[in-house]
Amino acid sequence: MLDLKQLVIIFGAVFLAELGDKTQLATMLFASREGASLLTVFVGASVALIATSAIGVVAGSAVSSLIPPKLLSYIAGVGFILVGVWTIWRA
Repeated sequence: MLDLKQLVIIFGAVFLAELGDKTQLATMLFASREGASLLTVFVGASVALIATSAIGVVAGSAVSSLIPPKLLSYIAGVGFILVGVWTIWRA
């Protein structure tokens, strides 16, 4: 059954995470090309996001059966911090 509260939380988190990231910038570049079919760009980007989300759901489900979700949250948090530090270091 679809949990509306969980749906809104997930939508908000993913929406905010995607704003201004590489995916959105790449989509903007494709749409800005002369003669680009905006419908094709929209459908292509949408299908790609759906496919990567499906992979995330399947992988998350598989990994959570092996590793406790709380530990996964800590691992993801440390991973994001490391990526941030690495990005600052490279800048």
